[in-house]
Amino acid sequence: MSELDEIFRAIQAGDAASSAKSRWNPSRSGEIDIRIAADGNWYHDGRAFRRDALVRLFASVLRREGDDYFLVTPAEKLRIQVDDAPFTAGLVERLDDGGRAAIVFTTNTGERIPLDAGHPLRIETDPDSGEPRPYLRVRDGLDALIGRGAFYDLIQLADECLRDGRRVLAVESLGQTFELGSIDD
Repeated sequence: MSELDEIFRAIQAGDAASSAKSRWNPSRSGEIDIRIAADGNWYHDGRAFRRDALVRLFASVLRREGDDYFLVTPAEKLRIQVDDAPFTAGLVERLDDGGRAAIVFTTNTGERIPLDAGHPLRIETDPDSGEPRPYLRVRDGLDALIGRGAFYDLIQLADECLRDGRRVLAVESLGQTFELGSIDD
């Protein structure tokens, strides 16, 4: 089995588990002083989580409803604070598997997410700095902020092309084309 097939299998297993978790609707709800900072670090009562395994566990039961984020178990639903996106993506790589080229990101929780139709890229502009803020859809409305280094690496994988009469940088992954930005601006 290829590395790309392994990534797809892991995502499918996660999607099936996520689908079951999305049906959890506990009667007990509230808030907990957990915050996910814009850099992807998790805090409880102002103190950083020290165990990555605990972050991965909580991330596995994270749900987004509108603009709110919750940790949801069969027993309870607790609102948490998320400063930007709940995940960060700090590593990007291109895999070529027998004619299937894929760009794959690795998140701060160790998930490997291929850039594809189900996990698209979107780029917003920071209103204060004017710099790009790229995001990758991880699952169920949950995004990862792509780190600056990973975004620079992604740009290195891009090709120049014409779109609607504009010159843009774009990457291709699993048969999809994702625009990174205009060269003409």
